[in-house]
Amino acid sequence: MSTHTPPERQVADSHDLIRVHGARENNLKDISVEIPKRRLTVFTGVSGSGKSSLVFATIAAESQRLINETYSTFVQGFMPTLARPEVDVLEGLTTAIIVDQQRMGADPRSTVGTATDANAMLRILFSRLGQPHIGSPNAYSFNVPSVRATGAITVERGSSKTVRQSFTRLGGMCPRCEGRGTVSDIDLTQLYDDSKSLAGGAFTIPGWKSDSFWTVRVYAESGLLDPDKPIRDFTKREMQDFLYREPTKVKVEGVNLTYEGLIPKIQKTFLSKDKEGMQPHIRAFVERAVTFTTCPECDGTRLSAEARSSKIDGVSIADACRMQITDLAAWIRGLDRPSVAPLLATLGRTLDSFVEIGLGYLSLDRPAGTLSGGEAQRVKMIRHLGSSLTDTTYVFDEPTIGLHPHDIQRMNGLLARLRDKGNTVLVVEHKPEAIAVADHVVDLGPGAGTEGGTVCFEGTVEGLRASGTVTGRHLDDRAHLKEEVRKPTGALEIRGADKHNLRDVDVDIPLGVLVVVTGVAGSGKSSLVHGSVPAGAGVVSIDQSPIRGSRRSNPATYTGLLDPIRKAFAKANGVKPALFSANSEGACPNCNGAGVIYTDLGVMAGVATVCDECEGRRFQAEVLEYRFGGRDISEVLAMPVTEAEAFFGAGEARTPAAHAILGRLADVGLGYLSLGQPLTTLSGGERQRLKLATQMADKSGSVYVLDEPTTGLHLADVEQLLGLLDRLVDGGKSVIVIEHHQAVMAHADWIIDLGPGAGHDGGRVVFEGTPADLVAARSTLTGEHLAAYVGATNP
Repeated sequence: MSTHTPPERQVADSHDLIRVHGARENNLKDISVEIPKRRLTVFTGVSGSGKSSLVFATIAAESQRLINETYSTFVQGFMPTLARPEVDVLEGLTTAIIVDQQRMGADPRSTVGTATDANAMLRILFSRLGQPHIGSPNAYSFNVPSVRATGAITVERGSSKTVRQSFTRLGGMCPRCEGRGTVSDIDLTQLYDDSKSLAGGAFTIPGWKSDSFWTVRVYAESGLLDPDKPIRDFTKREMQDFLYREPTKVKVEGVNLTYEGLIPKIQKTFLSKDKEGMQPHIRAFVERAVTFTTCPECDGTRLSAEARSSKIDGVSIADACRMQITDLAAWIRGLDRPSVAPLLATLGRTLDSFVEIGLGYLSLDRPAGTLSGGEAQRVKMIRHLGSSLTDTTYVFDEPTIGLHPHDIQRMNGLLARLRDKGNTVLVVEHKPEAIAVADHVVDLGPGAGTEGGTVCFEGTVEGLRASGTVTGRHLDDRAHLKEEVRKPTGALEIRGADKHNLRDVDVDIPLGVLVVVTGVAGSGKSSLVHGSVPAGAGVVSIDQSPIRGSRRSNPATYTGLLDPIRKAFAKANGVKPALFSANSEGACPNCNGAGVIYTDLGVMAGVATVCDECEGRRFQAEVLEYRFGGRDISEVLAMPVTEAEAFFGAGEARTPAAHAILGRLADVGLGYLSLGQPLTTLSGGERQRLKLATQMADKSGSVYVLDEPTTGLHLADVEQLLGLLDRLVDGGKSVIVIEHHQAVMAHADWIIDLGPGAGHDGGRVVFEGTPADLVAARSTLTGEHLAAYVGATNP
């Protein structure tokens, strides 16, 4: 009997590890790790311990850099520059696909459907089956305008002859709103006072009041209008010229100028610019003068009348995009058309992926810019779930953000599916439920910033539990339900809330206590808290949206911390404060205070190199001669918050104004951030906590609304956050938190649970009361998960 000999193992099969040796990116301290391929590896550690530096800035960055180098020089010219990470050896890398939480672009024409392949497939489906048949898939696209052209063309064949030709292309774009779904109306009363004349200062537009301002003089002295007649007395002709006249050349005091109607002038001057980048008084004017309303022609569907008229079984493409995705998936499954069976099967699978990933409550026409960071990350995941690629490295940044405990189990299943297809899955994560499913764990620490950057543990989840590291010790932490809850001092009344999926909700939010709003993703929490809380109730909303600022902005400039520091340096050295600003007189002349020099290499990708003159310190050499408390300004900006707090809190460097701001930054769990770290490198959770620290100095707001403040927080830091929330409430503030973390739920005085499901299955208040009552009743999904979390036994 012959025994079966196993096939000889090829050398190629031995490459089953990603080896990292001598990684020094950011705060990493020359670390070496070996990560198994085709496994699910979770990276843990406190915020700022170096997880992202290892996973994103080292492994993923090098993989992407090597892929970019395979393209032609011409193509590389259009790609972002990636410098080689600070690492000695990187072996065994595979193609890395990064699925991060960067919010999707807020382009007005970008929707959930266009960001995935769902819209493209729907358009093909309607172009094949829609009745009446109107044309190609472009006829159903709100990004394609209709074009009609008629004219003479010369055909040169033998002798030239001219023939008349016409050309038409039917697009699906609504001509009125140009595919945006909304139109802007300008409130003329905000532009001018019609009881005054142009010479008498009728304009009420910021900066348009001065007689010497050329734009105003063009209207008054153009000869087209009577400058001394009140605007309300203009004839119909004068009003038409005043508001809508096409650009016309006019002479004012012998100078050739262009006269243009007021409405197009305002649209060019104000409406074509990004509102967020405007000065506050200009932005306030635009918000007053311009109202965005649903387009009356297409009813907000973005589509032309022809595209809306073509239907399959009575359903137009506009109706399909408005459906909740769970309903659309059911409708697609019900279509029995053998001629397009493969297309229906593919579209059905894409829509089912939305449901599996917990986004079945979205609709395809939802603008992409309105998705939260967690939702945007999951929408990006959908592209990869159906991918045929294997042996790829997928890198996820906290994929459980914004997920109810009920949905985290689903997410774990999806990560396992990606791994089982033969991929390496690397996940940066804090939630114990997500850490539990890892095949391999790398724990970084022991602290944050300069205290971190070393590998504390590598191995299995069980090994981590027994390891005694900060993560290991806190892995089984469970918050307890409060013995006693605070008594409310009043209530914020919400009546008839119907924003998005809310079903005419009436609820009283208690004031003077810690209120937690819970419910599965898509149940209507944000719609209730952000969309329905009455204006003027002293509400300060602190979300995770990006902070406006350039790569020169940092925590010190954003919080106003740099002002007292500059003044202290100036006073101690008897010089001007402007010298200690890298954006002003003290800037290194070589790099203009940026610390790096950006070199544009024409067709090739540009590169950023550390400035030779200041060695990345951003200041002139003579400025660095000035010292305060034994440190120069660049050394102070390199300090983490905790070190700076001690530095400015005592001794000769004592600066109470700076110390107070640093104390607030430490309170919100940002002790590891260095004062000069660019804002563009902060995560969503860090941005939110930075905004909270800044708002805490403002005494005017009485109600704080926080959106998932535990985002990006390590288990050990959640306790500190709960202490901060308690201090805010005990200090007389009312705190409303939208949250999925059971520790925050258990700590609440009052819980408002929305549901029971997501989308049109949600939008109702399913529970109001104390956390203890919610656990005892177990009547909702949240109640069941909270009961399991606090270890409550069945009554």
